[in-house]
Amino acid sequence: MTNINTDKLSSARFAEATDAFVEVFTASVDFDQRMAAQDIQGSIAHATMLCASGILSTDERDAIIAGLTQIGGEIERGEFVWSIKQEDVHMNIEARLTDMIGIAGKKLHTGRSRNDQVATDIRLYLRDEISHISRELTRLQTAIVNLAEQHSDTIMPGFTHLQVAQPITFGHHLMAWFEMLSRDYERLQDCCKRLNVMPLGAAALAGTSYPIDRHMTAGLLGFSRPSANSLDSVSDRDFAIEFAATASLIMMHLSRFSEELILWSSAQFDFIDMPDAFCTGSSIMPQKKNPDVPELVRGKSGRVTGHLVALLMLMKSQPLAYNKDNQEDKEPLFDTADTLINCLRAYADMVPHLRAKKANMYNSAKRGFATATDLADYLVRKGMAFRDAHEVVGLAVRLGLETERDLSEISLAELQQFSALIGEDVFGYLTLEGSVAARKHIGGTAPETVKQAILTAKQQLQDR
Repeated sequence: MTNINTDKLSSARFAEATDAFVEVFTASVDFDQRMAAQDIQGSIAHATMLCASGILSTDERDAIIAGLTQIGGEIERGEFVWSIKQEDVHMNIEARLTDMIGIAGKKLHTGRSRNDQVATDIRLYLRDEISHISRELTRLQTAIVNLAEQHSDTIMPGFTHLQVAQPITFGHHLMAWFEMLSRDYERLQDCCKRLNVMPLGAAALAGTSYPIDRHMTAGLLGFSRPSANSLDSVSDRDFAIEFAATASLIMMHLSRFSEELILWSSAQFDFIDMPDAFCTGSSIMPQKKNPDVPELVRGKSGRVTGHLVALLMLMKSQPLAYNKDNQEDKEPLFDTADTLINCLRAYADMVPHLRAKKANMYNSAKRGFATATDLADYLVRKGMAFRDAHEVVGLAVRLGLETERDLSEISLAELQQFSALIGEDVFGYLTLEGSVAARKHIGGTAPETVKQAILTAKQQLQDR
């Protein structure tokens, strides 16, 4: 008599037991069990549709739903026993359901495959994660807007090439962060539109011969529509890659924020004070206050970008339709979502407690000849060609460097040796306050413009 391995899926096909190492190597239950809630959600909808389509009886449907609900409770309470012999979250739940309710549990898989089941579960999981991430993004943006409102007229240097360029307000700088995150929020919602398509019913790759109602299932699960092609349904992971790309952009922005906070909190800049709760000390240098949270977020950006590359490489050579390679999509995807949520949470908690050192910011703006462009613009308005004005201002800056004075501290007579067009009114343009106030167009750094941008931002957040 042939020795049949009754533990193996599709066991009648196999005469040999799975190698012990291969059993562990190919299993995914250790990590995909986190999709248990989505798997149960999808199975309840599937059973409801099968009953409505005449494939399951009402009693079978009710037994399945009651069993799945009980299993969900066992998992939530930590009572569920996961078995590596069942390979994945789907078969673990189905095996437990069959133990509980008998043959009706085996009927649940009618009209579907693990291929379309897992594709559906991942989409449901990601949809939930995007909702969570969107809330954290909104919380962080709210914190940024509130801080910007406190500093709409706090003057600091604006930089290009990390050199002092022109004076801006701290509120204006913070609102630049807000704009970056607004694009991220929009990308997340856009990503969600494309992933919110239901693969269930595509079965293994060709669809099913059972008279299923995919529109009904899609409606029960909150999908916008069922997918249009069964081959693409089970093999597509574009939505996961798109999410990872969006997450990478968000993490890149958080990394840029981190770099600025790290610089600003250093003794060399001393623009801000980081809250103690988000910093650590040194094991040997008692004076140190290290900006660990921004540094760690900056480092984690590389981790998330690495997951994006891993997913791209995972899919790049796969023929249609489903391949076992796709089991490798979950760990980078799960870690991307976890990392992103944690980083956003850390920032949303930290930003409200940042303290700006206004005097240091102001003095730094004065040291870098930040109003040089304003002097050039002044001369242009007096009729001088811009290139000639650029040369005149360069000479004035050289004098300032030689005498260690800001342009606003150089006398009128000294400035007039470079151009007779310079008059008494020039000093209204050479002050930091005059410089920022002059830039009052949409997108400019003038305090009144920043305040209007903040009002607009608050309305955007309220409308979400």
